[in-house]
Amino acid sequence: MAETIAPIANDLAVKSRSVRRTIVEMAHRAHCGHVGSALSTVDILSVLYHSFLRIDPTQPQWADRDRFILSKGHGCTALYATLAQRGFFPVAELETFLRDGTLFAGHPSARHVPGVELSTGSLGHGINVGIGMALAGKRGEKNYRTVVLVSDGECDEGSTWEAALTAGFWKLNKLIVIVDYNKIQSFGRVADIMELEPFAAKWTTFNWHVQEINGHDHAEIARALSKATEETQRPSVIIAHTIKGKGVSFMEDTVDWHYWPPSDDQKAKAFSELCD
Repeated sequence: MAETIAPIANDLAVKSRSVRRTIVEMAHRAHCGHVGSALSTVDILSVLYHSFLRIDPTQPQWADRDRFILSKGHGCTALYATLAQRGFFPVAELETFLRDGTLFAGHPSARHVPGVELSTGSLGHGINVGIGMALAGKRGEKNYRTVVLVSDGECDEGSTWEAALTAGFWKLNKLIVIVDYNKIQSFGRVADIMELEPFAAKWTTFNWHVQEINGHDHAEIARALSKATEETQRPSVIIAHTIKGKGVSFMEDTVDWHYWPPSDDQKAKAFSELCD
């Protein structure tokens, strides 16, 4: 397996850098924030969309497609850039991001953007809807998988843990939750606002199959997803340890880039670090 993962990982590294450049460009052009939140998810999305999810960009509503939900909708620039790269729509369309009349709002809309399964932004809802999708698939004897990417901050919310309890009870083995555990939320560090540890133990207690990984290692992400598909009795959670603002040195591991947009000089510096 290592022999096949290595070239895939090398290709995904190139794709991830491209997506990161697009994120910075979109945020700069639209003068919007949430850059750090988007950058921390890029490697996860690259693996999902280029080597895991069973999807067809020419048929976004294909009945047997895998479902992906970006519960942390404020990080939507990463999803938009990845969907464009995957061929759901032209990359050039992202130039309209946040303009009047655009399809690409500050939170993703399932009504307007091909490939977006759920309109998100109100945190704590993604897993709940994902459970509904997974349960429908289980009862309908479908083979599609449901993947939900959540933030660590929304794991402060009771709705997240109600969902976790429910999915474990119903043994939704085709449900995979990935936690973007960058350890920073909107106004500070997760440990200072609402400590989640022992995080993995909580999910285990709720009858989930649990893995902890480096959320920026493409090969490790791919292996964890593959292992999750082998589970037959429990839903799976992948706790992905990530870095907020990953890929741009001055944005990494700081709360500042949850809201700040990049200036002209900051965009240029970011691009100099993200060149191939």
